[in-house]
Formats: sequence, structure tokens, C-alpha cells
Amino acid sequence: MTEAGGVKERRMEQSELDRLAKGEFTAAPILLGVVIAVIMTAANVYLGLYAGMTVSASIPSAVIAMAVFRALRRNNILASNIVQTLASSGESLAAGVIFTVPALVLVGAWTDFRFWPTTLIAISGGLLGVIFMIPLRRALIVEERELTYPEGVACATVLRAGSDARARGVGDILRGIGLGALFKAAGTGLGLIRGSVEWAAEVGGRPFFLGSDISPALLAVGYIVRLEIAALVFVGGAIGWLVAIPLMAGPRDLVGASALDTAWALWTGRVRYLGVGAMVVGGIWSIISVRRGIRSGLANLRAAHRATGAASVPRTERDMSLGELGFLLALAIAVMLGLYDYLLGDARMTVLATVVMVAASFLVVAVSSYVTGLVGTSNNPVSGMTISALLGTAAFLLVVGYRGSSAILATLGVAAVVCCAACTAGDCSQDLKTGYLVGSTPRYQQYTEVIGVIVPAFVVAPVLSLLHASYGIGKGLKAPQATLFASIADGIFGEGHLPYDMVFAGMGLGVAVLAADAVLHARGARFRLHLMPLAVGIYLPFTLAVPILLGGIVRAVVERAAGHRPDSAAAAADDEGRDRGILLGSGLIAGEAIMGVILAVFIYVRIDLSLALYGSRIADVIGAMALAALAAYLLRTGLRSRSQ
Repeated sequence: MTEAGGVKERRMEQSELDRLAKGEFTAAPILLGVVIAVIMTAANVYLGLYAGMTVSASIPSAVIAMAVFRALRRNNILASNIVQTLASSGESLAAGVIFTVPALVLVGAWTDFRFWPTTLIAISGGLLGVIFMIPLRRALIVEERELTYPEGVACATVLRAGSDARARGVGDILRGIGLGALFKAAGTGLGLIRGSVEWAAEVGGRPFFLGSDISPALLAVGYIVRLEIAALVFVGGAIGWLVAIPLMAGPRDLVGASALDTAWALWTGRVRYLGVGAMVVGGIWSIISVRRGIRSGLANLRAAHRATGAASVPRTERDMSLGELGFLLALAIAVMLGLYDYLLGDARMTVLATVVMVAASFLVVAVSSYVTGLVGTSNNPVSGMTISALLGTAAFLLVVGYRGSSAILATLGVAAVVCCAACTAGDCSQDLKTGYLVGSTPRYQQYTEVIGVIVPAFVVAPVLSLLHASYGIGKGLKAPQATLFASIADGIFGEGHLPYDMVFAGMGLGVAVLAADAVLHARGARFRLHLMPLAVGIYLPFTLAVPILLGGIVRAVVERAAGHRPDSAAAAADDEGRDRGILLGSGLIAGEAIMGVILAVFIYVRIDLSLALYGSRIADVIGAMALAALAAYLLRTGLRSRSQ
């Protein structure tokens, strides 16, 4: 093709995109996005409390949007992008809330999830994530070539492919939803499958533990995050459960207890704090390592927004105006001032908490946006950054003389907003990268992000209340991050006890892992020791890591059968776009989580669905066989998509 021909083709493509932009931000994509966002928000609330992890809703939402618009004969890549933007915003907001807000209940500051405080924390934190990220868009997403934003590129690949075959991928999602829901109903509902298989024995007076959860959602999580991350989560679990626990003697108050009870007590009271120390190191290192990129982005803010909104600026370069961002910022700060004053009843503490909250949110948003561009959402050290913010807030309040329950409430209140801001900023960055690649209008996407923060926020508190009343958050649903945040705050200000020796040991482990990863990076190794997945594995129950590893192994087999392993972000993005196993896995996660919420209603109203047809050992065997069969089906689906 001649140069003139190429220019003409690009102009025609831009002209077509400008035509599609007229239907980009309309009622149809907004309504469809809201529906998917509400469903995925509820599903990720359950998944995050259960597994301590959430997954992106972008790709399945994009596929559903394309299929719906094709059925309505309104094919529009920009409208489909609006749908996935809104849906993924709700999913990320759910992660920010469930990692922190349940700590207020676990520590006793709240007796239940209060609707308006929970909702306003979610909205304010989400808005801060969007507000502080938008001015960085041009510098980080358009101009910074080092940042690939892998999930954003993957979603753009799916949208731009947009073929009938990709749209038919909605069938894989629906099959996954059905299988995941059926699995959960057979387990938690009917009692035909055990939710987890556990075994422990005492050897030389030391407990040795093995076990696995029987969960389609965790299998799918492993498939989606790939073997490298799944293996790191498993290695972290092995460090905690197969190395640290056997090296320790059981608590004195558990003399004579079973090996299983002793192992769980050691993990709860001591071993998981290794993960806390490692996450603190990961959070601090993330801030240090991206300082130059953040400085560069901040330096370009004035130039990036000098002409925003002017008629001469192309559609694809128009962001929300500084006036709009300023209004939203003032609104978010005003809401949190009022909420902190209502919760704390202390004007001075309210002002201090709000100032710390805004400053910490701005910092973690910049770090989250940059780190997400480097290593993707799966490796974004949100937990580490939130713990760092929590410890910094606690230290500040201690210095100015605050103690007791009000200090706990203020510290966790700041951490909750900061976590919501960090999670939302990472998702917003990926979405805006997708929009940049497909020719979307940034301003419309940013309006959508705001809607995606506000509307799903009203779903979170009712779902949290239902799950807490039915399963018990911190018990039936482990809520690993929230439990840790509660323990840290109570240990600093309350009557709790923090095993500082384990925290410092975890920090030493974190430094060692960073050093080892630096060596691997210098040698050009394909496998990297990312600290955050390993730290997450330490503080997660080991039973969660086993099915995640199985899912990662299935993904590796699929990639090997395809004849290659992705060695770049672009190659990985192309794999994400072609792999129907990802769509099936997304459905498995959504199906199990949605059924978990539905079954919570039956538990809440005390309707027992259990059939109890056979004993627990038979249920163990059936569950293991069913999970193996599901892994085989996931493998078959992934292999078939590669062959096609």
C-alpha cells in the first residue's frame, strides 16, 4: 500500500469512529453497563471475602456487550467499550470496600454494615481514584511507552476483533455461569460436595497440614492470572503452611487439641503476619520504584489539560475539564468531612483524618496507576499500599495523642477510602488504555467511570450485610485482608496483640524476595519473583492456593499446546483475546459467586436445603472428582479456542 493510500485508509477509519462516537455515550450502553456492573459487583464482593482476590470484569463484559448490540443490530465498538468500562468500575470498587470496610465490623467499631457510611466511603474513595487518575492519563497512558497496561490491551484486542466468533463467546460465559452455580448449589446448598478437604497430622509434636478448597471460582482465578502468579501464590502458601507452621510449637491454650486445630491457630495468630511484613515492604518499594515516572506525569499535568475542551482539540484527546474534576473533588472531600465528623464526633480528628486521607489517596492513586501499567492488575500491590497507609495514619494519630476506639475507627476509615481509590485508579487506567487503543472519547469514558463508581456503591452494603448474617464474615467467609487490617488496628490502638517478631520476619523475607527478583531481572529470566502474589499466598488459607495452582497449570498446558508462551505484553494481550477459557473461567467465577449470594438468602431465612445423602468422605471424593472434571473441561475449552 502506498503512503497516500495508508493515510486515506486511516482517515476513513477515523471518520467511521467519529460517526460511531455519536452513539458512544447513550442510554443503551449505560443501562447495559449498569446491569452488568451490579451483578459483577455482588459477585466480586462474595469472591473477595471468600478468596481475598477479585478478577476483572472487562473482557466478559465486552463480549456480552458485543453480543447484545449485534442482536439489536447496533454494532458499535465505542458503545461496547462504555459497557465494559462501567462494569469493571463496579468490580474494582467492590474490591476496595471488601478489603477494608469489614474490618470495622471485625474490630467491633460497628455491629453491622451501616448502609450510608459504607456507601459514602465507597463513593468517595472511588471518586478520588477517578479524579486523581484522570490528570495523569496523557502522561501515563499516551506518552509513557514503558507502561503496557496488559489487561487494557487485552480488552482492546477483544473489542477490535469483534467477530462473530468472539461475540459467540457469550455462550462460554453462560455455560461457565451455569456450571459454577450448579457446583455451588451442590456444595453449600445441597451438601453433596464438600467445600474443602483438609488433613493434618502431628509429627514430632509439630502439625503438618494439607488441604484444598473444591471451588470452580478458584480454579478459574488460577487460569485467568496464569501459572506464574498462581505458582507464586502457592509458594507463599507453602512458606506459611508447609514450612513456618511445622517449625512452631502449638499455643499453650491448645494443648491436647487436634493437629488441624493447632495448624489453623498458628496461622491465625502468627504465621499470616509474615504476609503483613512482606506486603508492607512491597507497598513501600512500589512507591519508591515508580517515583520518577510519577514525577514525570505530574510535571505534564498543566500541558495535558491546558486546551482540554477546546473546539480545536480532537475528540480522542478531550478529558473532563479541571472545573468538573474540582467540583467532584470538593464533593468527595465534603462528604468525607461530614461522614468522619458523624462517626468520630471530634472536629479536630475529623480534619486530621480528612487531610491524611486526601494526601494518601493522591499518592496511592499515582502509584497504583503506574504499577498497573507495568505489571497489570494481578500484581498491583493494593494490599501493601493500604497497609502502609494504615500504619502511616496510625503513627500520625499516635503522635498527636489519639488512642482507643475513635483512633481505630479513624485509621480504618482512612484506609478504606485509600483502598477504594487505589483499586479504582488501577481499573480506570486499564479502561482508559483500552479506550485509547480503540479510539474512544476519554471524556465519555471518564463520565462512565463516575457512574460506575456511584451506582454499584449502593449494592455493596446490602450484599455485605446479607453475607455477614448468613455465612459470618471472618468465619465462613475468611475475608483475609479485612481480618488483617482489623488485627493491626486493634493491636496498635486496642487490646489486641500484634506479633511484631513475625511482622519483622516478613519484612526481611520481603527484602530477600526483592533482591532475588532483581537478580532474575538482571539475568533476563522469564520467571519473576513478584513479591505481592507471594505475600498474598502467605496470608491466604493454604486451601485456596491449591485450586488456584491447578488453574494456572491448566492455562500453561493450553499455552504449551498452542506452540508458544507469550513473551511480551502484546503477545499476552493477543492470547487473552483469543482464549475462550478466559470467558468460561469468568462465567465460573460469576456463577459460583452469584449462587453464593442467592444461597445466603436461604440461610438468612433459615431454610435448610441440605440432603445429606452420604457421609463426608464420599462427599470429599465426589467433590475432588467433580473439580478434576471441571479442570478437564476448562482445558478442552482453552485448547479448542487455540485450534480455531
